[in-house]
Amino acid sequence: MPLRLVFMGTPDFAVPTLVELAGAGHEIAAVYTRAPKPKGRGMDLQDTPVAREAKRLGIPVLTPSTLKTSEAQAEFAAHGADAAVVVAYGLILPKAVLDAVPLGCFNLHASLLPRWRGAAPINRAIMAGDIASGVMAMKMEEGLDTGPIGMAERVAIGADMTAGELHDRLAPLGADLMLRAIGAVERGALSLTPQPAEGVTYANKIDKNETRIDWGKSWNEVHSHIRGLSPFPGAWFELKGESGPVRVKVLRTTKGNGKGTPGAVLDDRLTIACGEGAIRILELQRAGRQPMKADEFLRGTALRAGHSVG
Repeated sequence: MPLRLVFMGTPDFAVPTLVELAGAGHEIAAVYTRAPKPKGRGMDLQDTPVAREAKRLGIPVLTPSTLKTSEAQAEFAAHGADAAVVVAYGLILPKAVLDAVPLGCFNLHASLLPRWRGAAPINRAIMAGDIASGVMAMKMEEGLDTGPIGMAERVAIGADMTAGELHDRLAPLGADLMLRAIGAVERGALSLTPQPAEGVTYANKIDKNETRIDWGKSWNEVHSHIRGLSPFPGAWFELKGESGPVRVKVLRTTKGNGKGTPGAVLDDRLTIACGEGAIRILELQRAGRQPMKADEFLRGTALRAGHSVG
């Protein structure tokens, strides 16, 4: 028998899970998401991706700023849901909310827990040079991503894979995983395994101060940094321009050949020397411009062997 659920999520990553659960016949009593934010030149308020999908599906949308008040908790309990599904929601669920649904709250997390608990697991896995990631459906408790695991899927991280590519691989995989997990909950057949105490790491939110490229690091560290921040917020360097420094975001790189002073351009194919080895830039984006391939960029920018970037 389908369950009555509350769904809680905010970004694009959460949308496939909402679609899968609704499409499977589960009754979505309400969708919780973050409040609309101003965006674009006109700074008009824009709904989150989850809010837009919920409205398309005809599901009521709630955007509380907190779940810690007694009013918010009473409203949550009033939905009379069997369980809640949480995917990148962005608000902490207090104990009163976790306890308000008889079957529990289940979170879809984009890492191989206990590695990369927290806000930015996809970015951090790639920035750290991990060779694998995955998605896990876990039953939530008060700690940050500490709950027992019900189901998991593992994905290899390719040598040049970006955070955006890993995101797009994990989102539908996670949706299918959570659908199967909720199906097992419905049958009373979901087996939960506590997370190991060893191997815990935290995926802190990306800070803008860590996005500038440090060419003094090894090629592999620079490469992982760039692809872990691509396409957003983007790792960047500066070029000297006629009216001052120009910020350039790097979107895609691969291992390059050669060595030199860190930041030195080694050839006419945008190979840049690092502290050890070199990387070759394949795709990049000048501030205020569209992303472009390296050869297209070089046709409009005099950046040849012997130059340097900052």
